Amino acid sequence: MVFGRTASRRRDTDGTAARAARLSCSLSGTNLARAGDYNLRTVLQAIRLNPGTTRVAIAAQTGLTAPTIANITGRLAAMGLVHTTGRRQGSRGQPALQLEANADGAFAIGLAIDRDHLTLVTLDLIGAVRSRITREIAFASPDDVSGFVTESLDPLIAAARVDRDRVLGVGIAMPDDLGGIALPHRPSDYDRWSRLDIGAHLAPLLPWPIHVDNDAAAAALGEAQHGAAFAAPSFFYLLVSAGLGGGLVIDRTYHRGAHARSGEIGLMPDLAADRAPAVVQDTVSLSALFARLEAAGLAPTLATLAESAAGVVIDRWLADSVEALVQPMIAISCLLDPDAVLIGGRLPMPLIERLAAGLTARLAATRLPVRAPVLPAAMAQDAPAVGAAILPFLAHLLPSDAILIQAGR
Repeated sequence: MVFGRTASRRRDTDGTAARAARLSCSLSGTNLARAGDYNLRTVLQAIRLNPGTTRVAIAAQTGLTAPTIANITGRLAAMGLVHTTGRRQGSRGQPALQLEANADGAFAIGLAIDRDHLTLVTLDLIGAVRSRITREIAFASPDDVSGFVTESLDPLIAAARVDRDRVLGVGIAMPDDLGGIALPHRPSDYDRWSRLDIGAHLAPLLPWPIHVDNDAAAAALGEAQHGAAFAAPSFFYLLVSAGLGGGLVIDRTYHRGAHARSGEIGLMPDLAADRAPAVVQDTVSLSALFARLEAAGLAPTLATLAESAAGVVIDRWLADSVEALVQPMIAISCLLDPDAVLIGGRLPMPLIERLAAGLTARLAATRLPVRAPVLPAAMAQDAPAVGAAILPFLAHLLPSDAILIQAGR
């Protein structure tokens, strides 16, 4: 585990190595160093998720021996990642030390790049957002993103009181095919995003390791670490933003698919559309909703969605979105059988709740062998940025099966 600017300048701009490890056809073992690292991360996660826990409780939860737990918690304390908060009184013997994660022990920065906004957040070790800066900007260019990062990074860190030497890295979340999918008002030169290595582009501005992922994948990863995933370990994440993305989590592990394009629900054919060819995100996206507001003579902004004049447009859009999503939701329920379908993104929470309720009612009227509940995500509006900030934690501190895989090394 490494901290801050002494860390290597590694970039994982497409997750190729991690995906290769997971998708390897060969059998692969591990070694003691990797197993030890995994155990340390597992114990840290147990403490993060259960503030005030004890070594005895951690041993029972993880199956590790008491001496191993004592050794690992000692190392975590020496690293500044956990501390004691007192003693838990018991019926006999010495009261047990209570442990919790040190919120200031490690930090990460998350950057979300989308077609209608840019957002930066700082995240601490317990998963709290410490500061946030967002800018509403349509079709930001790479230079716009550089300018935003340059102007915002120091104020972001100062507001969060972050120790720069304890920053693990920067996660960047952005849609696949950012420059390649046609949306209303897209600039003619926006396709330059398709040729850009965003990690290399921003590396001169960010003195930490950079990790890049799809925005829906990042949102789902964030939910798996801090949201409803601990009650619903397998779920499909529906990200309603300028486009429509999806993420598949099974047993709290994100599954990318053979070509790293799982969850592409927005690009599925819309069987309910009255025109062809149409895809689901032609209806279910903020871009589509804003286009309807604009056609009705209303300002296409998030603030407009709370105005009474937008009610008729929103009602029609919600009804159409439910119909566009019915067949994909049936496929998800029948083929994947997840614990839940979670809806997040830039929609205001009241609209997310109405969309979830509409889908629930519509699916209840359909005869299905299984029916996944449709629920608002715990992390909604800033989910891609928060999920992006999770990426450095996953790379350095949090448990992942990929840590144990040798992948031919």
